[in-house]
Amino acid sequence: MQAPRWLLLSAAICAITACNRSPEPAADAPQASATAPAAAPNAGVDLAGIDKAVAPGDDFDEYANGTWRRNTQIPDDRASTGIFLQVFQTAEKREAELVQGLAKGNAAAGSNERKIADYYTAFLDEAGIEQRGLAPLQPKLDAIAAIATPADLSRYLGASVRSDTDPLNATNYATENLFGLFVAQGLVDPSHNVGYLMQGGLGMPDREYYLSKDKEMAAYRDQYQTYMAKLLQQAGTAEADAVKQAKAIMDLEMKIAQAQASIVDSQNVRLPKQWETAAYAKQAPGIDWTAFFEGAGLSQEKTLYAWQPEAISKLSALVASQPLQTWKDYLRLRAIDHSAALLPKAYADLSFDFYGKTLNGTPKQRDRWKRALSATDAALGDAVGQLYVKQYFPASSKAQVEDMVGNILAAFREGVDKLEWMTPATKEKAKAKAATMRVSVGYPDTWRDYGKLEIKADDALGNRLRAEEHEYRHQLAKLGQAPDRGEWWLLAQQVNAVQLPLQNAMNFPAAILEAPFFDPKADPAANYGAIGAVIGHEVSHGFDNTGADFDDQGRLANWWTKEDAEHFKAAGDRLIAQYDAYEALPGLHVKGEQTLGENIADVAGLQAAYVAYKKSLGGKPAPVIDGLTGDQRFFLAFAQAWREKTRDAALRAQVIGDGHAPGRFRAQTVRNLDAWYDAFPSKAGEKLHLEPKDRVKIW
Repeated sequence: MQAPRWLLLSAAICAITACNRSPEPAADAPQASATAPAAAPNAGVDLAGIDKAVAPGDDFDEYANGTWRRNTQIPDDRASTGIFLQVFQTAEKREAELVQGLAKGNAAAGSNERKIADYYTAFLDEAGIEQRGLAPLQPKLDAIAAIATPADLSRYLGASVRSDTDPLNATNYATENLFGLFVAQGLVDPSHNVGYLMQGGLGMPDREYYLSKDKEMAAYRDQYQTYMAKLLQQAGTAEADAVKQAKAIMDLEMKIAQAQASIVDSQNVRLPKQWETAAYAKQAPGIDWTAFFEGAGLSQEKTLYAWQPEAISKLSALVASQPLQTWKDYLRLRAIDHSAALLPKAYADLSFDFYGKTLNGTPKQRDRWKRALSATDAALGDAVGQLYVKQYFPASSKAQVEDMVGNILAAFREGVDKLEWMTPATKEKAKAKAATMRVSVGYPDTWRDYGKLEIKADDALGNRLRAEEHEYRHQLAKLGQAPDRGEWWLLAQQVNAVQLPLQNAMNFPAAILEAPFFDPKADPAANYGAIGAVIGHEVSHGFDNTGADFDDQGRLANWWTKEDAEHFKAAGDRLIAQYDAYEALPGLHVKGEQTLGENIADVAGLQAAYVAYKKSLGGKPAPVIDGLTGDQRFFLAFAQAWREKTRDAALRAQVIGDGHAPGRFRAQTVRNLDAWYDAFPSKAGEKLHLEPKDRVKIW
């Protein structure tokens, strides 16, 4: 299942080193009271990773993580490393034991266990994949070759629509398909599910890879065109023809990129238009929409939202204006590219060389068994998740995290009451939304049914294509139905978290609820600083620049007074300026507007987690552990949760195409909280220091 990243926590993969040596407290840190309580046994932070030579007020990320970063190497098969990678590797090891055990067993035919085993086994069958060559993809290639008219092209474009969509956090939703489909409740009418049609069609991650004038991007374009030519040659196209086709496809994708909406526009939930399907021909001429909707299985729908209406109109016009043969060559290339990982090794190697080495700087491909696990998750995620939580997620952890969520929601509501700038009317609406926000911890109440999904132990690519079709049919079946408020968009074994504005809900999967994010045995300061800030982040997404547009029912509604909305925007503008100033690479700055929602959630979430932590002490002083006060451990745990070391190419990709700022800048969020200045006093002139009037306070 490909989850939409509706304001997801950072997708960056990071890792941490385990250390036990205790450093001295910072020279400018508050000294512990002589009457402080006895130290607890587990500080919950990586003490040896701290670089005491760095002033916290100059660079809190480097202070918290500098020694770790110097002593850490990025694994050859990764674009980055940090906390997320450490926790992911724990989940991966556990999942491997489960899945590999099933592969060696004799699960009943048709059972979820058998499907998991067969999917994993088929992915590992390299000899069989080599022997079959392009044969598993041939039906799709034959369908493309058979396109003879504009109506045929439109029907094929519809038939290729899949639900690998991502409404708010990216611009290129479907790399194989010109359009993607997202199904959820209506923006205005939350009583039933509707479809959202969204832009896609690019082989590179984002339109900026095509449009940017940076020399690095120009080099990527040249390398991409070379990659396409090599892939076509591998598939049997003569070299001269492959080079010619690759250039024509590149020209077409340039036009697609020019037609697409930007990330910032795609995040604007007030831009989508609900069009009657019969009116698409007028609103977006060029595609034969009757044939398109027939191919997509959407003929019965009376209306569909155009998520980026202007882009969809421009893309439709391209379908009519560009030569039919160019479209056929493009679709053939996209089909091969999409399937390359499960084609013979020559195809997979070409794909990794470009997407892994060139675009992300990763020198080595992940071991095949690891890729097989990830692919099994994508196809049968809930089936694996059921087994995972049964063995690895105790009820005690679920209860403890649910208590933390309740405390942080309460802290948020109390914080709203104390806001001096917000009018009573808006406060009541905000508190009502927080009171009705659904929190799901660990795993969903109901699991996905895979009974109709056919999995074969000797058909790796066919399994993937059938799984994508199965997921798409699952989404189509939701159209017109009452929304499931408890629907999950993440997997239980996924190291991530998500806020769902249309559901006014949050998902916290079991796999992220592990040390060092969450350790049942750790001091509360560390748990609130790490997983507590994650929880606060997701809560706050319900009230960021996008979430604030949705009411307690997930309905797109303006519940702000004019004065409150203006104050909120002014605070957001200050945060934009703060992040615009961060330089990720020489000449490449973070995009404050593009990352605004995540940055709001970081500031507000950290504040709520801090207040909840202080309340959890019940009025008692926090213990001093390893020379660090409770507040110091809280802020260190937060900064270390965002520690990362990233290859330059991957960092560039994140800044250009992601709605999240890089982790090292997220760690600097502390500069906006008054309590941080008490825990780690800074002075004017230090790089992070902000005078009280300049600290951004939103919620």
